[in-house]
This record gives sequence, C-alpha cells and structure tokens, in this order.
Amino acid sequence: MNYLQLILGEPEAKNIRLDRAALEIAAIQFPGLEVEPLLDRLNELASQLGDRLRNFNDGRDFVETAQRYLFEELGFHGNEEDYFDPLNSCLNQVLERRTGIPVTLSVMYMEIARRLAMPVFGIGLPRHFVIQFDDGNYTTYIDPFHGGRTVTPAECFALAGARVADPMLLRRVSNKDIVRRMVQNLHSGYLKRNDWTRAVQTLDLLILAAPDGSHELAAALKLRGLLLIELKRFHDARRDFERYLALEPQASDRAEVQKQISGIHQWLGRVN
Repeated sequence: MNYLQLILGEPEAKNIRLDRAALEIAAIQFPGLEVEPLLDRLNELASQLGDRLRNFNDGRDFVETAQRYLFEELGFHGNEEDYFDPLNSCLNQVLERRTGIPVTLSVMYMEIARRLAMPVFGIGLPRHFVIQFDDGNYTTYIDPFHGGRTVTPAECFALAGARVADPMLLRRVSNKDIVRRMVQNLHSGYLKRNDWTRAVQTLDLLILAAPDGSHELAAALKLRGLLLIELKRFHDARRDFERYLALEPQASDRAEVQKQISGIHQWLGRVN
C-alpha cells in the first residue's frame, strides 16, 4: 500500500506530507513520476522566497513578498481557460506550467510556507479553496487562484457563493481533507473527458476514504459499477452494485440497479 492509500484509508491520519501525497496523486496521470526532483523544486522556491524576506517574524512581509515572488515574478496563476484539465490537479504540472486550480496552487503555497516555518492553513470553501496565514499577530486569507491576493472574510463568502456570512465556511481543513479534495477534482476531470480507466483509479481512492456504511460510500460504489461496465469489467461491476444495494436497501433506484445486475448475469452466462 502506498503513501496515498495509507492516508486515505486511515481514519485519523496525521503528519501528512501534502507535497508527497499531491505528487502520488499526480502519478495517476504520470505513472513512474519521479518525486525527488519535484521536492527539490519546492525546496528551491522556498529558498528563493526566504532570501527575499526582510524579517521572518513579520507575517505581513511574508505574505506580501510571497505574492510578489510567486505570482508576479514567477507568474503562477489560476487556469481559467481550461479549469477541468486534469493537469491542473497534478502538482508536477502546476510547478512546470505555473497554472492550476485553487487547491493545487494552495498546496504549492502551503508547502513552500511549511519549509520556511510559516503558519499557513487550508480553508476548504464550497466552490473554491483559499488559505489563511495566521501567526497570532497577523492574519489574512489568501487566494492563490487569483494572483495570491489577500481577501477578506466577506470576499471568501462571495467566492463560496454563500448567501449568509457563515463563519463555519472559514474553518481550517485537515491535510487529509485536502488530499481527498484533490483526488475528487482529478476524478471530475477524468469524468468530463470520458477517461474511465483513470476515473476508476481515482474513485478507488475516494471509496477507500469514504466512511464505512455512509451514503457517500454507497454513491461511489454505484458510480464505480457504472464505470466498470464501460470498461467491460463485469464481475467487478456486479460486486459494486451488490454492495451498493446492501448499503442502501431502500434505494429509490433499486429496480434499476437490479436490472443492471441481471444484465451482467445474462452476459456472463453467454460467455461462459
């Protein structure tokens, strides 16, 4: 079992290295991806940023300097032209192309900050992802997708599409939650491109992470069953459909799923 599977399969996973987890996610798109050179690249970015800081105890200086260096000088930015491109969810490609989606750009920023012992935290807004710098003296929210600009809580609520200013939307999320969100985004990208093989690979991870007996797990099993049919993996599809019905005995689509199972039985009967 690899590092990513250990993270997602452990209910109370702690001490998660976001950089390594993100690069293992990228390896779904890039099998055999070499991790160490990319970790070295993050080290280099942190070193270059550190050299530009006037005072490591000045949080505002860090945030302003990071914005100038990463987003103005180096040109990291959000990919608004092709948001759902799976490459936007691959940290190696974010580092190479200097573009990505909110969560991968945030992970890059968080990992650079971690190397400099700067307190930066993930904020998992609905529809968007931002980060928070908070050293106890200076605190602000930062939007890496939109040029690393600082944003107010009110602007965060607007990014989330919230109708009311709910402080719970600004809660910090765990590294495991961030990893799950990254996998979900990559999964969505594969679905939009009809890449069923990789969509199943990402769904395997989401199923591993889903709470036992949950509606989330049941829905993921049903979806994987449908994708496995597309891949002609009928035995595996039948197993997922049967698990789905066991978890959701009162499911409104029970008859539809049972019809899928009957169709698989008939197909398997013809080929055996």
